Formats: sequence, C-alpha cells, structure tokens
Amino acid sequence: MDIEWIILICVLSVLSVVLITSYICFFRIFKKPKVKKREEGYVEIPDGEIYEAHREQITEWVLESRAMPYREVEIKSFDGLTLRGRYFEHFKGAPIEIMMHGYQGNAERDMSGGIFRSRDCGHNALLVNHRASGNSDGKVITFGINESRDCLAWIDFVVKKIDPDARIILTGISMGAATVMNVSGMELPKNIIGVLADCGYTSNEDIIKKVIREMHLPANILYPFARLGARIFGRFNLDEFAPIEQVKKSKVPTIFFHGDNDDFVPHYMSEQNFEACAAKKKLVIVKGAGHGIAYPVDKEYYLKEAKEFFEAIENKAYQKASLSSPFSYI
Repeated sequence: MDIEWIILICVLSVLSVVLITSYICFFRIFKKPKVKKREEGYVEIPDGEIYEAHREQITEWVLESRAMPYREVEIKSFDGLTLRGRYFEHFKGAPIEIMMHGYQGNAERDMSGGIFRSRDCGHNALLVNHRASGNSDGKVITFGINESRDCLAWIDFVVKKIDPDARIILTGISMGAATVMNVSGMELPKNIIGVLADCGYTSNEDIIKKVIREMHLPANILYPFARLGARIFGRFNLDEFAPIEQVKKSKVPTIFFHGDNDDFVPHYMSEQNFEACAAKKKLVIVKGAGHGIAYPVDKEYYLKEAKEFFEAIENKAYQKASLSSPFSYI
C-alpha cells in the first residue's frame, strides 16, 4: 500500500474519532432529553435525595400556581423557535420578574416557588420555558448562550406587549442564573432595574469541566470535544459568554443567592461572580441549602434579603422615573 493511502487512512481515522467523540459529548450535554409521558396532573420534582425533603412544599407550589389566574404567552426566538411562558400579574403596574429556570428543568418545576416569593416581594412574575424545555420548541440546550438572546426577546415582549414603562427584574436559577448574568452585561433598555442570580456558575467551561472530573474522566481532554460538538452539531459557541466576564460590564443592581451545601454548583462560584460584578450588589449564602433549594430551605431569610435589596432599588427607580418620561433608571 502506498504511503499516501496509509496517511489518508490515518487522517480519516483520527477525524472519525474526533467527530464521534464530539457528537457523544454533544448528545450527552446539549441535546434535549427525552420527556417521559406523564399522566394528567403529574407534578415533577427534581431528581435527587436533597429534593425529597421538599417534595410536599414544591408540590403545593405547583398545584397552587396551576389554580392561579395567569396568561399564556409566547414569542419567536431570533432563530424561529416558538418559546412559551406564563404571566402571573399579582399587582397592576408592579415590577415584573422574568424568571429563567435551570438546566434540563422547566418553568413550572424550577420556578413555581418564585411565583409566591415574587408576590411577597410585591412583584409580578413571567415564568418562561427555555428553548428545548417545557412546552417551548427546540432540541438543543445551549448553557445560557442562545438562552441569553431569548431573554432579550422576552424583555422586548414585556415592554411591547405588557407595559412600555415596566420595571423589569431578571431572575434565574442555576443555568437560568448564568443566563441573566450574561444578559446583565449587555446593552439593555432602561426598564431593567435589577437581577437575582441564584446558584449560578462562573462559566460554561468551569461547570462542565467540574462535572467531567466528577465522572472520573479527563476534563482538559474532553472539554474541547464538548466545545467542538456544540459548534458542529448545536451551531453555537459554548464560550461566547461567561457570566463572570459579563457581570464585570454590568450596571444593573444584582443580588446573588447560593446554598453553602451545594455540591453541583459550588457556592464559591457565586462568591467569584459577586467579586467580579461591577454593579451595586449583594451576596447571600444560605446555610444548609443544596443546589437550587436556598429558598425552600430558609424562606424567611431569603425573602427578607430579597425584599430589602429590591425595595432599595425600586425606591431609586421611582425617584428617577419622576424626573423623566418615559420611565428611566440607569
């Protein structure tokens, strides 16, 4: 066999291994998981022992939210997907929280408690299902990259379809927190008055490498395959945004929440995001709370800290609004 053929076979073999490995990483990390068919009325609880202790509370929130009056809403994403959500208006003219859920979650499962927390803060709530989540279209989860663009579209929806003078707070948990932190560093309308980031990570690279290492696999070797898989099969750049870099550019007051017992996204990541944040900020560590359950673990403390923070920025927003028209804050 000629040397040229040997070289060609070797090159094709290497390329095949690269593509297959990249696709496996893409499929495992970014592809929308198959959704099991559930019987009517089923209440989904996140997997894991730490959530079982809060099953009764989460179930109560979900069932009560289903019985509350709400408006079904939808938008078109920049790439043509239909994204859906539910708008809960507790108080006419009150600030509106746009709520972004976690990785492989959905709005109802992850954010139903937020409906009641937002109401207790005097806010309205818009719960949105990310692309490839809940009843929204899509097949690829992009770890806050395209979800950040979707968040901008939801902001535009609120301003154009609900209230042009709306005061908007961006709220997110886990990947949703990464999403709203990404958005906080972008050019935003003056309607945005605050951000709440609950158990968000510092960057996609940091959190994906952490999970790979916990699987006892070589993170530095496999992460480039994950990034390549996202590029080729998901058509997005996994490293386009990083929350810890975006908050450095933020002008939006931000409150960070995290449980000190979080073994998925370690709380030091919120500490690092807090230190990097250039805007008015506050960090709240909830003792004994695991991933995504800081509010259920200590509702009174969480609500107290959130109310104090938002009341201060809302009062400032009102003062600014009285000096100019239309409404402006920043």
